[in-house]
Amino acid sequence: MKAFLRPARVLPRRIRPHPPLSPSVLARSIATHTYSHHAKQLSILPTHVDTSSPAYKRNAAQYSELMAQLRELHQEIEKGGPEKAREKHVNRGKMLVRDRITALIDPRTPFLELSALAGHDVYPGEDVPAGGIITGVVSSLRIPQLSLILGPCTAGGAYIPAMSDESIIVRNQGTIFLAGPPLVKAATGEVVSAEELGGGKVHSEVSGVVDYSAVDDAHAIVLGRRCVGNLNCIVGGGDGVDGVGAGGGEGEVKEPLYDAEELGGIVGANLRQQVEAREIIARIVDGSEFAEFKKEYGETLVTGFARIHGYQVGIIANNGILFSSSALKGAHFIQVCTQRNIPLLFLQNISGFMVGAEAEHGGIAKNGAKLVTAVACAEVPKFTVVVGGSFGAGNYGMCGRAYSPRFLFSWPNARIGVMGSEQLSAVMETVGKTVDPELKSRIERESQAVFASARLWDDGVIPPSHTRDVLGQALRAAKVGWEKETKFGVFRM
Repeated sequence: MKAFLRPARVLPRRIRPHPPLSPSVLARSIATHTYSHHAKQLSILPTHVDTSSPAYKRNAAQYSELMAQLRELHQEIEKGGPEKAREKHVNRGKMLVRDRITALIDPRTPFLELSALAGHDVYPGEDVPAGGIITGVVSSLRIPQLSLILGPCTAGGAYIPAMSDESIIVRNQGTIFLAGPPLVKAATGEVVSAEELGGGKVHSEVSGVVDYSAVDDAHAIVLGRRCVGNLNCIVGGGDGVDGVGAGGGEGEVKEPLYDAEELGGIVGANLRQQVEAREIIARIVDGSEFAEFKKEYGETLVTGFARIHGYQVGIIANNGILFSSSALKGAHFIQVCTQRNIPLLFLQNISGFMVGAEAEHGGIAKNGAKLVTAVACAEVPKFTVVVGGSFGAGNYGMCGRAYSPRFLFSWPNARIGVMGSEQLSAVMETVGKTVDPELKSRIERESQAVFASARLWDDGVIPPSHTRDVLGQALRAAKVGWEKETKFGVFRM
C-alpha cells in the first residue's frame, strides 16, 4: 500500500521571457466594463447641414409655400362643406362631424386622421371633402368595434353598425337600412318613412340591431364614452376613460347608494311576485352604477356592465320569462364579455323559456340554445346567485351548477327544480293523472334552498345583504387563471 502513497513528482516550470510592450500599451489599463451609452454614442449620425447657407434657405422657403398650400387645403376640407350646408346641419340639432370627434375623445388627446384628402378634385363639379367620411386608426383581431349612428346608414353602410360589438343610434335622426324609402317603393311598392323603415325605435326595440338609443348627438357621445370605459383595457398608464381603470380590485371603491338590508323587503318569500332586477343590482354594485346593454330589446333579461369592489363584471339578470329576443340578447352580451375578458355574474330568478306555438314558430328552441351554448363555452370566470326561482331549462340558460360557475350561492327564498309543485299539479291534471298531495309537498320541500345546499348544489345560502361582499371575495379568488381563450360552438341560425 505504501507504493501508492509516494509523493507526486514535480516537474520544473519553464519560464519564457515576455516580449517587450510598446509605450502605448503600457499607458492604458485593461477594459473590464463597457457602458450602453458608448454604443449609442457610436451610433449617432452626424449632420453636415448648414442652416445659414443660401441653398438651405431657398429650400426652406419653397417648402414653406408647399406647407401653406396644404394647410389652406386642409382648413377648407375641415369645414366639411359650404357654409349654407353647415348651417342647415346645425339647425337640425346635429353636431358637425369634427365637433363630434372632439367631444368623443379625451381632452388634449391627439386624433390621427387618415386620408383627409380622399376625393379631392376626383369628381368634376362636386365638392367631396375627405371623401365624405372621417376615419382614424382602423384595427381588427379582437379590437373592439363601436358604432355611433348619427345619420343615415344605407346599403353597405348598414353593415357597419350591424357588425360592431356595440352600436348607438340617435332617435329620429339615425337610420339603418339596406335600401331607403325611395328604393323600397320602386322595388316592392311599399310606402314607408325612413323612421318606420329603420329608425332608432325599430332597431333598439324590435330588430335589436343597435344596443343603445340616444336623444341627440351629445347623448350618443356620452354613451359612446361609457362603452369605451367598459372595454376592460388599460388606457393611459392604467387609467380608463373618465377615470375608470381596467381589470378591477384597485383604486377607490364606491359603496352602493342604497342599503343592502332593503333587499329582503324587496324580494320577499313569494316567488309569484315579480321582482325588478335593477333594484337588486343597485344594492350590489359599486356606486349603484350600471351601464345597461340593450335595455329596450329583450326586456325580460337585464344585461349590462358594473363593478363590484372595483372588479368589472358583466351582469345577466332575469326580469321575467325568457323569450327568443331575451336569449339572443344574452348570447350577444356573453360574446362581448368573453372577448373583453370580463367575468359574468348571473342573478337567477327564472321559471324557464317561453313555450307555445308562437314561441316555437319564432325559433325559441334554437335561440334558447344560443344562450345555453354561450354560457357553456364562456371561459371567463362565471358566478351565479339564485335570488328567486331556478326552474327548468332556465337553470341552464342562467348558468346553473352544471355549467361550472366558479361560485354559486343561493338566497334563503330561492327554489330550484325541474318545475314548481303547482306547475306539476297542472301538468298531471292535463294528462288525466291524480296529483298525490304527498308528492306535491315533497317537491315543495326538496326545492328549498337548504335542501339544495345540503347536497352541494350550491356553495352556500347567504343573506341578501351579504351578497356584495361575498361576490367581492369570490372575484378576488378567481383572479388566478382568469385569462382563457373562449371558443364557441356552432350557433344555429
